[in-house]
Amino acid sequence: MSVRAEKVASLIKEEVSTLVQRNFSMEEFGFLTVTEVRMTPDLRSAKVYVSVFGDGPRKEKTLALLEEQKGFIRSFLGRVIRLKFTPTLTFVLDETLDHAMKIEQILQDIHKKDGTSEE
Repeated sequence: MSVRAEKVASLIKEEVSTLVQRNFSMEEFGFLTVTEVRMTPDLRSAKVYVSVFGDGPRKEKTLALLEEQKGFIRSFLGRVIRLKFTPTLTFVLDETLDHAMKIEQILQDIHKKDGTSEE
């Protein structure tokens, strides 16, 4: 990714995070974190990776709500970020944290079976 694309991605991540915290209720959206934004080289599209705390249905509901609010989020970005074109947004569920927690649980289970608990 070019330096400009990285800067725009970082700015979008910051602005979307702030917007979600200020304008969307946690009851409706759950605990949502913007983990990463990846831009296309022409800066016309952005993949916004989000992590949602909760079970599968909660995650799916949150993604659906983000899709419903995509136009609002994009118009907000168009006002606060001065670009020739406001990028189209695609929201993607980032399950890295879930995978890390699952691996941690497996390691704890192994240690318990071996009798070498790290606690």
